[in-house]
Amino acid sequence: MKSMTAGVLAVLALAFAATAQAFFVQFRTPSGNIGCAFSSPPGSLRCDILTGLKPRPPKPQSCDLDWGFGYSLGPTGRARVVCAGDTAVDRRSTVIRYGRTWSRSGFTCASRIGGLRCTNRTGHGFFLSRLRSYRF
Repeated sequence: MKSMTAGVLAVLALAFAATAQAFFVQFRTPSGNIGCAFSSPPGSLRCDILTGLKPRPPKPQSCDLDWGFGYSLGPTGRARVVCAGDTAVDRRSTVIRYGRTWSRSGFTCASRIGGLRCTNRTGHGFFLSRLRSYRF
């Protein structure tokens, strides 16, 4: 009986450890101009555009790094202007073809010829394109 209980506990411990592990994935648009990084838990999405946000937003108050090239989004709430010294654009990442949608953990990004539109589970999000960018 003790060995069976120990075995069940070991399986439960492994199952819990697997669900508690962090998950990270990157993807990009076919042009390579927009790249995104998703991580969880608890879930965050960041998308950068190499040509910059248009119009360029004001510098975030607490930002001592670069800004004006992307937005980040949590599971709920509005998107924020990215302040970082790196980029989410990785030319080796998976391509989300135009007309396709990427979705995970309440985040959804629709890749279109005209740009990339991403939302969280509360409907907030952002749009990125060469011509214009905005949060909603």
